[in-house]
Amino acid sequence: MRIAVTLASMILAVAGCGSATVIDPGASGSGSLGKPTAIPAADGPVTGMGTVIGGDEPQLCLGAVAESWPPQCSGFALVGWDWAKVKGTFDTNGTITWGSYVVTGTWDGTTFTLTEPALSSALYDPMQPPSPTASPAVAHTQAQLADIQGDLPELPGYSSGWVDQAGFVHADFVYDDGSIQAWLDQEYGENVVVVVSALTPA
Repeated sequence: MRIAVTLASMILAVAGCGSATVIDPGASGSGSLGKPTAIPAADGPVTGMGTVIGGDEPQLCLGAVAESWPPQCSGFALVGWDWAKVKGTFDTNGTITWGSYVVTGTWDGTTFTLTEPALSSALYDPMQPPSPTASPAVAHTQAQLADIQGDLPELPGYSSGWVDQAGFVHADFVYDDGSIQAWLDQEYGENVVVVVSALTPA
């Protein structure tokens, strides 16, 4: 009888320990990475395609642009820009000048500084957005994926996204050094949200 009681106690103890340490990899807040609070800075030169808009103090827009005349967008400070060096590649309406360009330079999280001449986007063939090379670690319904997508605008640098029928969420960000993707993997499971960075290593 004593042996039976001892074995039963051991089983209960093991079961109790197991239940205390089981972690759902898709549960929000279960990991050690903190939620991103700012757009990361790049530790080397980066390149990207966006809209440059403005007059003497132009901005670089790396997300959606409203199709008005002139167009409108929310951008970032752009240092080293000279409209005279890109003649014939832009439009002007009143005091607003704009054009689409491929830029290369440094990024500190809030400001883009040109280090090479800008190229008209008409001369650039952008790469197609990547798709996951593996299935999502945690399966979600389309409704659940839509809910996840609805949470993404809270993250710094998010510009757009959509739910892919293959079972993941495509998410466009201004720049990700890997920390945003790592946090999303922690929160929702690997390959559930696929981050596409507008700025990439040059």
